Amino acid sequence: MSRLRQPPLVTGISPNEGIPWTKVTIRGENLGTGSTDLIGLTICGHNCLLTAEWMSASKIVCRVGQAKDDKGDIIVTTKSGGRGTSTVSFKLLKPEKIGILDQSAVWVDEMNYYDMRTDRNKGIPPLSLRPANPLGIDIEKSKFPQKELEMLFHGMSADFTSENFSAAWYLIENHATTSFEQLKMAVANLKRQANKKSEGSLACVKGGLSTFFEAQDALSAIHQKLEADGTEKVEGSMTQKLENVLNRASNTADTLFQEVLGRKDKADSTRNALNVLQRFKFLFNLPLNIERNIQKGDYDVVINDYEKAKSLFGKTEVQVFKKYYAEVETRIEALQELLLDKLLETPSTLHDQKRYIRYLSDLHAPGDPAWQCIGAQHRWILQLMHSCKEGYVKDLKGKPSLHSPMLDLESDPRSSVLGHLSQTASLKRGGSFHSGREDAWRYKTPHRVAFVEKLTKLVLSQLPNFWKLWISYVNGSLFSETAEKLGQVERSKNVRQRQSDFKKMIQEVMQALVKLVRGALLPLSLREVEARQYGGWEVRAELSGQWLTHVIQTLRLTYESLTALEIPNDMLQAVQDLVLDLRVRCVMVTLQHTAEEIKRLAEKEDWIVDSEGLTSLPCQFEQCIVHALQSLKGVLECKPGEASVFQHPKTQEEVCQLSITIMQVFIYCLEQLSTKPDADIDTTHLSVDVSSPDLFGSTHEDFSLTSEQRLLIVLSNCCYLERRTFLNIAEYFEKHNFQGIEKITQVSMASLKELDQRLFENYIELKADPIVGSLEPGIYAGYFDWKDCLPPTGVRNYLKEALVNIIAVHAEVFTISKALVPRVLARVVEAVSEELSRLMQCVSSFSRHGALQARLEICALRDTVAVYLTPESKSSFKQALEALPQLASGADKNQCLLTTSGKSGAESRLLEELLNKFKSSMHLQLACFQAASPALVKT
Repeated sequence: MSRLRQPPLVTGISPNEGIPWTKVTIRGENLGTGSTDLIGLTICGHNCLLTAEWMSASKIVCRVGQAKDDKGDIIVTTKSGGRGTSTVSFKLLKPEKIGILDQSAVWVDEMNYYDMRTDRNKGIPPLSLRPANPLGIDIEKSKFPQKELEMLFHGMSADFTSENFSAAWYLIENHATTSFEQLKMAVANLKRQANKKSEGSLACVKGGLSTFFEAQDALSAIHQKLEADGTEKVEGSMTQKLENVLNRASNTADTLFQEVLGRKDKADSTRNALNVLQRFKFLFNLPLNIERNIQKGDYDVVINDYEKAKSLFGKTEVQVFKKYYAEVETRIEALQELLLDKLLETPSTLHDQKRYIRYLSDLHAPGDPAWQCIGAQHRWILQLMHSCKEGYVKDLKGKPSLHSPMLDLESDPRSSVLGHLSQTASLKRGGSFHSGREDAWRYKTPHRVAFVEKLTKLVLSQLPNFWKLWISYVNGSLFSETAEKLGQVERSKNVRQRQSDFKKMIQEVMQALVKLVRGALLPLSLREVEARQYGGWEVRAELSGQWLTHVIQTLRLTYESLTALEIPNDMLQAVQDLVLDLRVRCVMVTLQHTAEEIKRLAEKEDWIVDSEGLTSLPCQFEQCIVHALQSLKGVLECKPGEASVFQHPKTQEEVCQLSITIMQVFIYCLEQLSTKPDADIDTTHLSVDVSSPDLFGSTHEDFSLTSEQRLLIVLSNCCYLERRTFLNIAEYFEKHNFQGIEKITQVSMASLKELDQRLFENYIELKADPIVGSLEPGIYAGYFDWKDCLPPTGVRNYLKEALVNIIAVHAEVFTISKALVPRVLARVVEAVSEELSRLMQCVSSFSRHGALQARLEICALRDTVAVYLTPESKSSFKQALEALPQLASGADKNQCLLTTSGKSGAESRLLEELLNKFKSSMHLQLACFQAASPALVKT
């Protein structure tokens, strides 16, 4: 899928200055996706597109043209990115003219010069070269600034061969200090040179005039003699007679020497045949030599001999030579087939492939062997990838193939990582790890993880050579110089046609890699047809987050290695998408496994309470979350080019829901622990922190936990979770860029508070109900009647018993958690005060002594638990006092000590004495109520 690219940016050019036609290397970013994408390149305002050679998205090579500006930017324009910018500039230097007699530090080709107007080399004969000193006098270079001369003679030149030659500029530059007499001599020299040129041809004719006349006379005499001979009629012309004489002489000689000459001709023919055999033994021996050299593998010798024979006898018309040359061609065709078979044979090294391609190009093999090699290598890589998958699947099903699927991972540098992970997992399970045995980790490393390791190793071992082979094919380095010149035009056409084909090959390899990994790890992300082709693992168990993290790291390293090959990003996008899906899956699996692990935390509760009333369970829960998030740190971190795991709203919602589930699972564990029957609690290992009060005030021989104590411990843990743990976890989530943290915290807090309130109510019900239930029987014990009772002598036993029970509750709560004491006692006091108020309101009438007794007991209870009074309990005590008859008008019904006179004053004093007596007699028991927290927690 094409995407809009960033405009090209040129960040460097080497060299950064030079004369016109200097070859430069341009570097930058987004310099196009190919040679067809490059549509414009200007340096100092001159269009250099014709000489540009696109190398990669960050490199272009071209030649600087003749520009008007001496310094300017480098602007690259592409189809995909548009017109670009440049952070560097190029300085154009003026070319320095070097004459024939001038000294130079470099070699100067005197026979050629570069014509900048027609962009081609032209040969110039030596006679046409101009002298370096046309005036014929000494040159004295001036120190006049060159730039000022250029400004003074704008558009002109000091070069006397130029069309815009300026004589004044030339004289200022070369003869600024020359005297007038010397300049006059220079004028005379110029005149002599001009006269020599105009009179040169005429002087040549004058000097050889006599020779011309003699030649003319000789030609005329010969013409007249031939005409005279032709007019004689007797025996023909002179030439006719001469011919007849010569023919007769030849016939006579043949008759005399016919036998001798015949033997001589035979000997000459034999000698000539031997000479031909000796002279052309190279051709006659060549077929046999070719066969021998092919067997030895000396293909270079064969190619050199063939080229030599082809240049000598390729167009011969001699039948013998034709016959032997045909034998040579037959053997060369067999060699071409042999080299092509070796070229297409897999596996083979890049060096051998290049060598065979060069041989075939030198032999001018038909077709395109290099492209055939690329196609064969592509098919081989795909076959290797599928074979790798099939081997691991068979091994997983218990059908191990030969030397498969556990291929030699020991040679893989990344296998050490697998071994370390396997060792860690083994030690955590309490097992042993034998580092010296290959089988020790073979069965501990999941097959699918080992498969991904092997698959990526396979791709990284094959694809670089495949990519380099294509680059060599594009830039022509596969071919020798001879083949380069012969096939350059045809190959350039093929490259343009086959760029899209090669891109499809790379995409097929990437798609195969991605789909094979998906088939192993994410089968549900494939369509049904693809799942049958790339899947087949039949594994129900989900990989752990630890192994998925390792797979993600492996794929990231694979992506970085492929990027280093300068493979375009659009071809690797499928790998990035796979990494993103695996990262999302790893987060999900890790959170699910964390929830399962937290569900088992209840089994690890040791009920050991520290000085703050907490067990190790909240800390274990927090550590479990922290460990899970730390294991996801590398997965959640975005590498260059990667998208965030939480970019999709669906992923955000799923992660948020899983996080809430983790919290609720732990809350459910707490609830299960609080309601677990006593018989299910293993107390053989229980103890308390040495810094905490003695939990039972006795020896631990009979150590056990009651349901009320477990409720208190769980309540203490709930308070700590609400106050500290859940807030810490929210910070961890935020640190790792989780989304919906507010919702996670809100829902978790609500569930925790609901559990806390429910457990608290259960505990209050267990503790307060017996105390409340004992009030009414205690008040009316011994047929006590408020209407008819003796004068009060002190607080009755039922109230003391209730206070002792409240003290027992205080002791139990204080032993577990000091922080829970105010909250628990406040609710117990509320229940007791409410029941006392109800009982008082149910009494129809009080006698004077009964009212005083009731007021004494109400005030004694209220003053004793004053630090735990809440607005509700205060209201209940007020209502209870209001139900009693007043001792005197105007007296404060809420006060126990009255200030009235007479009989009411005596009752007040009696009430005060009895209260003091009660507090004095029970001051030791009531001391616990003086150490309460200054503020009550909300119930």
